[in-house]
Amino acid sequence: MSKRNQLTIRTSNIPFGSFSADEIQTAISTTLTEARQQLAAIKEHKGARSFANTMHALDELGLSLDFAMGIVSHLESVATTPAWRAAYNEVVPLVTQFHSELTLDDDLWKILLEYSQTAEVASLAPHRKRFLRKTLDSFKRHGSELSKEDKNTLTEINNELAKRTTSFSQNTLDATNAFEYVTTNQEDLAGLPPSALLMGKTSAASKNIEGWRYTLQAPSVIAILTYAENRDLREMFYKAYNARCTSGEHSNKENLMQILSLRAQKAKLLGFSDFSDLVLADRMAKNGHAAQAFVQRLREHIEPHFRRERGALQDFVREHYGLESSELKLWDMGFYTEKMRKALYDFDEEELRPYFPLPTVMQGLFTLVERLFGIAVKENSSLERWDDHVLTYSAYDTKSNSLIGHFYADLFPRENKRGGAWMNSLVTHAGSDGDDCPHVGLIAGNFTPPSETTPALLTHNEVTTLFHEFGHLLHLLCNTTELRSQSMSGVAWDFIELPSQILENWCWDQESLNTFARHHETGETIPEKLFQKLINARNFRSASHIMRQVGFSTVDLALHREYQFETDGDVAQYARALAQEFSPLPLPDDYGMILTFTHLFSSPVGYAAGYYSYQWAEVLDADAFSKFQEDGLFNQETGRTFRELILSQGDSEDPEELYIKFRGRAAEIEPLLERAGLLDSQT
Repeated sequence: MSKRNQLTIRTSNIPFGSFSADEIQTAISTTLTEARQQLAAIKEHKGARSFANTMHALDELGLSLDFAMGIVSHLESVATTPAWRAAYNEVVPLVTQFHSELTLDDDLWKILLEYSQTAEVASLAPHRKRFLRKTLDSFKRHGSELSKEDKNTLTEINNELAKRTTSFSQNTLDATNAFEYVTTNQEDLAGLPPSALLMGKTSAASKNIEGWRYTLQAPSVIAILTYAENRDLREMFYKAYNARCTSGEHSNKENLMQILSLRAQKAKLLGFSDFSDLVLADRMAKNGHAAQAFVQRLREHIEPHFRRERGALQDFVREHYGLESSELKLWDMGFYTEKMRKALYDFDEEELRPYFPLPTVMQGLFTLVERLFGIAVKENSSLERWDDHVLTYSAYDTKSNSLIGHFYADLFPRENKRGGAWMNSLVTHAGSDGDDCPHVGLIAGNFTPPSETTPALLTHNEVTTLFHEFGHLLHLLCNTTELRSQSMSGVAWDFIELPSQILENWCWDQESLNTFARHHETGETIPEKLFQKLINARNFRSASHIMRQVGFSTVDLALHREYQFETDGDVAQYARALAQEFSPLPLPDDYGMILTFTHLFSSPVGYAAGYYSYQWAEVLDADAFSKFQEDGLFNQETGRTFRELILSQGDSEDPEELYIKFRGRAAEIEPLLERAGLLDSQT
């Protein structure tokens, strides 16, 4: 079989070693042709319309195309090259146009309406009725009832959105890679813990450079801003990080302006007041107003505590370091926050690092999910990788011993890989069609890498991030829906964070930690005294953390509901002014975090107008976790129930109904406030 065909063959054993950039265009062209043939078969079917020849056929349409494009997009995120990027940019508009045309196809729309009027519909199973209803609603929201002229306009908007969001993502990666700081004088790095010094030394050695090297990748930035005593160095990193795409060849200002404009045009064309109403119509919040009301309500709960925390930090810095609040800058916040935490709780997160070697953490995570959810994870060295540092596994159901899926873990930063942490699905199995291709997914992060002398030693925050992304992966692996459209990828985005965020809670439990938090040299568990320090410091500045997330959500919704270029001017300054309300100190004039906010602007939709989903799901996860606390954190019955009612059901039922089935009632906000230590003395 030729290499050129490999990318077109949907398989659970993906041959990553065989792909090359020069096959992308042919592969996408081939699978696009196949998808169009599948569409034609639906439209040309002779005889009565049925669920099988209409809805199920639509659900299966474009499987090879989605697989091929999923691989191409994935490798653009984790192993890009100039040739791969060029080919990727060539095919994105072609695939975008196909998906746009699909929902704008008059003949297909008539067929769906025709089928919806058949007698069979009344006897459909509930999940099939839901799929039909949501498909009709989705087609309407994507322009099926527009005039021919407006459909052409919508297609142009979608194509341009795909180009602009791709450019936004690539500019962010390139701007991140354009910066490096190298020093041969260790005194410049005073205050950095041994782990950060070793990271810098290892990074320099990888480039055949003497000294220490730091970049704008997360492990470097966090280390510098948290520990560096050199204030000028902290300022340089803070400003470089938050001004990455504000000017020059990697500027995202025009991209951002165009993305917001195109999204607004799209919403108006489709009959919605703004983009938030368009994208939230199918989510738990239902519309932008409800999302904003939720965010505002959370802000009102948190703001008094946020103000007190801000004042307490300023008092601490004044008393212990002689700096007045007017002298403090944002690049001082991480540094003095860590000093204050250490003073109050005698806790330095670096003390925990030796207890979190990545291999042991991974095994502890697998032990937990086997114990709770009945899923056994085993290494699988037969799976091909895109990088030598990628880990490969297979997952099995413990009762039946049946394979449920494969997954990859790509956990360290590279220059050819985007920042952040995420989960992605490459293959989704459907349960009723004889498909023997199991789920395939991945988790990715940019954690502290190993050195020549130590394994990767994670911070506690990196451990919780790992658990978070694995929660998303469980949502894929446990899926048992009949229809792919109702798998994890079809779940409302303000519900989809529940499986990920709830798993973080076990990172704060001593019994759970003792299964994987082992000193990399001695094998000892975390000492009781150190564990208590961790717990005592857990809610240190919790209001500030929540307020930061509320700020992101506020800016996101304002940009997609209220921003008007004609009256509001420069988009980065508009976003900066809004963000200032949630910042503990004045933001620099060139603060441009919004210009690298890939969660919102690296794809046509993504988390746009939906960043509130993290806080929405925090309410759900705290409330759901309270059931585990009531029943026992390792109660297998509760874990199995969560798997059966939440993880396995995808979008086959309304998410609120699924939640109530699990919890016995609707979610309440009090468990979140209690967990954050903010329940008492509400004002």
